[in-house]
Amino acid sequence: MKVNANQMRPGHVLEHNGKLWVITKTQIVQPGKGGAFIQLEMKDARTGNKNIERFRTQETVERARLDEHEMQFLFSEGDNFTFMDNESFEQIVIPRDVIGDPAVFLQEGMKVTVQSHEGSPLGVELPQTVTLQIVEADPVVKGQTASSSYKPAKLENGERVMVPPHIESGTRIVVDTSTGEYLERAKD
Repeated sequence: MKVNANQMRPGHVLEHNGKLWVITKTQIVQPGKGGAFIQLEMKDARTGNKNIERFRTQETVERARLDEHEMQFLFSEGDNFTFMDNESFEQIVIPRDVIGDPAVFLQEGMKVTVQSHEGSPLGVELPQTVTLQIVEADPVVKGQTASSSYKPAKLENGERVMVPPHIESGTRIVVDTSTGEYLERAKD
């Protein structure tokens, strides 16, 4: 299935140079001169070798056809994450390196899409956003303007995120699972 390169997200699987590549990180780069491009950090699905490829944002790439199953995240044990198939109730264990950076946003009971090729899991697609509570936030520095300055805050899962000055400890916020960035204050 052909898609624009700028539609690729972490967890998607790409068919490139005769191999299956799992996207682990994406970054859109806009150089001062020339057109914008997207840089994809990828991992070979078979060997685990990493590679970085650059594509023009309007360039099309071949997204691999995979079996997708909706599963529910149950628990993690070390670097292994256990998921349950919602139809057959079969449980599978997927290592952290298959999930990538978004693994920190997994919450008990969360519904995810597990992508597999010939029975082996290649990626886990989380919901686009997750709501988390801030457990620690730096105090507002007097004189900061709300429009341009952000302050560091610590989420309940231990991750750090930059938030606007009006966000305080105890506030629930919405975070983008693919970038780890603050999007908005959660609506209660």
